[in-house]
Amino acid sequence: MSQIKCRVEECHYNKSEICQASTIEVRSRVKDHMTSISDDTACETFVPKKH
Repeated sequence: MSQIKCRVEECHYNKSEICQASTIEVRSRVKDHMTSISDDTACETFVPKKH
């Protein structure tokens, strides 16, 4: 399994900055889906940590 870095401390799947989700879905955040920078993407796998 690939190690995918994650710096979103509030995500349930983030364990020591490595994503532990079994699958990851990333989508475009722009209407025409013509993304050219990472800021125009979003992780759909995100689940908030329960405190």
